[in-house]
Amino acid sequence: MQRHPFQVLRSQFRDQTSEIRRHNHNQKQAKTAVGTISARLAHATMETQPDRAQPPLHTLELKAILVVDDDKQLASALQWILADENFLVDIAFDGEEGLLKVKVNEYDAVICDLMMPRLRGDEFYFKAKEMRPGLADRFIFITGFATDPKINDFLNEEEVKYLVKPFPVQGLITCVKELLS
Repeated sequence: MQRHPFQVLRSQFRDQTSEIRRHNHNQKQAKTAVGTISARLAHATMETQPDRAQPPLHTLELKAILVVDDDKQLASALQWILADENFLVDIAFDGEEGLLKVKVNEYDAVICDLMMPRLRGDEFYFKAKEMRPGLADRFIFITGFATDPKINDFLNEEEVKYLVKPFPVQGLITCVKELLS
């Protein structure tokens, strides 16, 4: 049975975190499995000479992104693309599922389709903003309907970042990195 890619990433980081704890329990820091993870990997001499403090060799800083899109193929593709760029990516296939994830997890950014069943992207945005006000300026919307008057009004009134489908992958990566810098 193939595991969901997010489960694989979580498992990998849990394994790394366990390894860090085993080697140097005072050097590890982590917020949550899906939040920003900051881990300091201790120098090998720390094990043999615990009294000599060594500076951390590596700091691993991961940003968590939620992708909300009813197009499962696109959501999965974005998950893999962003994971290749060292982001920790979770996906939801509609706005209602996205709200559940926003309620229990902290994300550094949200990439969201606008036209979805059950709960449209603009409605999801307003509800997520109500739940987590700090997330409001960390949305990137993706849509194939930017010329629709309602959608265009939303994008302009809220002054949110958006990309029009089809968009270049590098354009999305650049947009995400700018948003998080």
